[in-house]
Amino acid sequence: MGALSSKSEQSLSELVAPIFNPASFSQREKIDGIFAALRRDHPLACVEVPEYDPHWMVTKYSDVKEITRQDSLFHSGDRPKILHSQAGEALARSFTGGSPNLFQSLVQLDPPEHTAYRNVLQGEFMPGGIAKMKEKVAKTAQEFVDQMATLAPTCDFADDVAMNYPLQVVLDIVGVPREHHPKMLQLTQWLFSYADPDLKRHGSDITDPEEIIKTWNVVFTQFHEFFMPLVEARRANPKEDIATLIANAKIDGESMEERKMISYFGILATAGHDTTSATTALGMKMLAENPDMLTRLKEKPDLVPSFVEECIRWGSPVQHFIRSATEDYVLRDQTIRKGDLLYISYLSANRDEEEFDDPFTFKLDRAPNRHVGFGFGGHVCLGQHLARLEIRTFWQTLLPRLKRVELTGPVKFTESEFVCGPKSVPIRFDMD
Repeated sequence: MGALSSKSEQSLSELVAPIFNPASFSQREKIDGIFAALRRDHPLACVEVPEYDPHWMVTKYSDVKEITRQDSLFHSGDRPKILHSQAGEALARSFTGGSPNLFQSLVQLDPPEHTAYRNVLQGEFMPGGIAKMKEKVAKTAQEFVDQMATLAPTCDFADDVAMNYPLQVVLDIVGVPREHHPKMLQLTQWLFSYADPDLKRHGSDITDPEEIIKTWNVVFTQFHEFFMPLVEARRANPKEDIATLIANAKIDGESMEERKMISYFGILATAGHDTTSATTALGMKMLAENPDMLTRLKEKPDLVPSFVEECIRWGSPVQHFIRSATEDYVLRDQTIRKGDLLYISYLSANRDEEEFDDPFTFKLDRAPNRHVGFGFGGHVCLGQHLARLEIRTFWQTLLPRLKRVELTGPVKFTESEFVCGPKSVPIRFDMD
């Protein structure tokens, strides 16, 4: 991967630099503008940003799918799965004894190991398994809608409702006692929003290029301290929950490797709810800004599934993942060399003008809507069916009772280049 040297390449590097800055993602129009320019003028560009290794910026929908459907050619675990500075990656390797990833969950594993670990819960999270969770999800949705009614006429929907509803669903399914749910939420925010001034770990230094690794190491350590006793308890006394399945799973006849097992719990306790929270909060933002949309959904509740899919496309809560090439590969007449890093932008792909008609308009009834908000290929989100069920169920429970809603202040997005969504949606509302 060659260094950038020409004036035009230097300008390209300057254009891309904000994408490497977590604070930029709280400014959604700015980020959308950068990716639109890349899709238009540099649909596949190799860039260098100071303190980072060079990355190919993969911004087009078709290219994202082409790369992510080929897990053996473009690995997820050989290099950091999300943006790490050179110093950050070196620190991660020192903590792990060589691996660039502190967490080694499904998203950081490659075939055939990825397949073996995914199969542990595959059946539980396929539509047949999800069907068994409908009653529990419906009960939790009703609980939170009732709680929301007690907050009327105002609340911060993101903080009071959206962050806690899917958290409770997922952690109940895993088997985490409810008194520990607030701690799991805090660790999630530290993990995904390490640079957000409102959500970051207390005492952390967001100006330190190694801070993401330092925070992730703290989070992993605390997950280890919490989940290892749970593992021991479930091995001694199995229950009908996800914790029991993970604790007693066998990979090639052996128990899960410890870091990978804790990472499995970690991804469920974080990504298992945070992306759904972001999507739910975004949905309320759209309804508060568009009263006609609320009216139409109330009149035609069969549009709720379409509304949910458009929220996922529009929000694209997972902004990016990184892949590395295992061999030379030609894409758009450019040669990606073995070992090169690729920045896969799901947000950009879901705004691609060649795939989506009028992509910067939120369309309640968009069809088709073949977004990649849950990823694509072998690494497509294991929890996508549960996430859809949670979001649909919540709106189907709330909409018949929600008479009116409006914003009472600015919507604030998290300052995160990885998982990003509304962290504050202040509303005034009327409910039956």
